[in-house]
Amino acid sequence: MGPAGEVLEFYCHWDDNAVVETAEEATEPTKEDITGLCQDMFSKMAMYLTGKLITISEDYKLLENMNKLTSLKYLEMKDIATNYSFGERFFLLGFSDWPSLQPLLFAFILFCYLLTLVGNSTLVFLAVRDPRLHAPMYYFLCHLALVDVCFTTSVVPLLLANLWGLARALSRAGCMTQLYLFLALGSTECVLLAVMALDRSAAVCRPLHYTALASPHLCRALAAACWLGGFTNSLAQTILLATRQLCGPRRVDHFICELPALLKLVCGGRGAVERQMFAARVVILLVPSAVILVSYGAVGRAVWKMKSQTGRKKAMGTCGSHLTAVCLFYGSAIYTYLQPTHTYSQGQGKFVSLFYTVVTPALNPIIYTLRNKKVKGAVKRLLGRAEWRER
Repeated sequence: MGPAGEVLEFYCHWDDNAVVETAEEATEPTKEDITGLCQDMFSKMAMYLTGKLITISEDYKLLENMNKLTSLKYLEMKDIATNYSFGERFFLLGFSDWPSLQPLLFAFILFCYLLTLVGNSTLVFLAVRDPRLHAPMYYFLCHLALVDVCFTTSVVPLLLANLWGLARALSRAGCMTQLYLFLALGSTECVLLAVMALDRSAAVCRPLHYTALASPHLCRALAAACWLGGFTNSLAQTILLATRQLCGPRRVDHFICELPALLKLVCGGRGAVERQMFAARVVILLVPSAVILVSYGAVGRAVWKMKSQTGRKKAMGTCGSHLTAVCLFYGSAIYTYLQPTHTYSQGQGKFVSLFYTVVTPALNPIIYTLRNKKVKGAVKRLLGRAEWRER
């Protein structure tokens, strides 16, 4: 086979559409024909090799990017793929923007949660067991401790699992259930703090009539109203959100299914939903706040008129602890819920929510017992009995 045949045979190997398939079928080509065939052949070879290099480069980049995926991204892709088989799921991003902070947050939140359980359970136990604490103030304090335990329990276990990397996805039913419990217990605490302010106002302003005013029947009715009002408010807001259509990927930029973060996923008509929910939040936040301000305004006037220095200290000690708890809870709750969704900062919102869901319930037992002689006396009597039994 001559040079022309070799060129033609090699060219036909690269060009499936070539007319000439064997060298014997071809007439002797001219120099221009051979030059054109060579140029065409080298052009096709260059295109083929370039395509292979691009494919290899793209594959390498893909592998490199896959190696750089964090565990969060892997779980997110896994959960998105699972959505097609197991229905709609919400992916909680949590504190994924601060991966180096997650171990510290896990330890801190676990410590606060254990402190909440131990402190509030001890308060409930003392209020039930010690006869000296069978008074309206400690009755409402017992309910507050119970609300705090339930409130943190509705959030913290899932949050710890999120930080550990175990549970970042929730079904729609699970997300709505958590939202309902979280809003219900938070709303109950809002109303309960207002009732406790009324109780302290009656104790300071009308001490002679306090026993008749704060009867056991009235206290039970007020406590029941707090629970009923909180759960009713939560039910209305949860139903309003659950019946709306959500758009886009179900990525909740929060560590829980909280209302401001979920509102960002609502499709058309978000403004109407926000206005309706804003009205509900005004009722559950601003009305109790007004009651608290009026109550402590009356307490301030009564304390100002007192001539006894001892009476002033006692009144301030009774009201100061409650006012501190009110400022901690209401300050963070108002910041979170009484601002438009488009101005809500998710980064700041996470830490503010962390404060009133984890830190405040852990601090409440300390705040209420730090200057309360009756509670400290009950603790000493309890410890004294334990020591006596050991002997």
